[in-house]
Amino acid sequence: MIRFEAVEKPVDFAEKVEEPGAIWLADHASGRPRDLWSPFKPQLADAFRNLCAYSAMFEPVGTVDHFVSCDEDRTKAYAWSNYRYAAGWINSSKNSLLSSEIFDPFEVGDGWFEILLPSLQLVATDRVPEGLRERAKFVLKRLHLRDDERVLRQRREWYRMYQDGELTLDGLRKKTPLIAAAVAKQQGNAA
Repeated sequence: MIRFEAVEKPVDFAEKVEEPGAIWLADHASGRPRDLWSPFKPQLADAFRNLCAYSAMFEPVGTVDHFVSCDEDRTKAYAWSNYRYAAGWINSSKNSLLSSEIFDPFEVGDGWFEILLPSLQLVATDRVPEGLRERAKFVLKRLHLRDDERVLRQRREWYRMYQDGELTLDGLRKKTPLIAAAVAKQQGNAA
């Protein structure tokens, strides 16, 4: 995970999502809120630089993740500030988690997580505040971010492309900033 900065909601978001969403919620005391947010997925992807908010890797077909799930708080179902861009399978991994059990990509500290080379495993660093380290371990395991084969396959391919000269370090930084940071760290240690 890396820190992302929140961006302003799109200009027509209130008209097309917030206002009809508030009406829908008032008319439906239960049930899954009607999906009004998906048409704004491209803007959300842009806000996250097309990176999954949790794996911090390029995600071409991500989903709109409700950071606070609709089960936890329905009133946030149509709030732009509650949306994160995420790979579908990672979004599904959150399932019934409460928002307090994981880290908000808007609140993760710089350097809290790093990729180890050559294993490409994601680990929490000692920059995670001590009181949050158990949660960091939980997040890595529950969201399958540490060493799940699905994320390792992606990391291997980005790293291979860099090693084979198909991608510059700047290009790698755009597609998977944590691997780029690991490469830069390795190069710094070798110098």
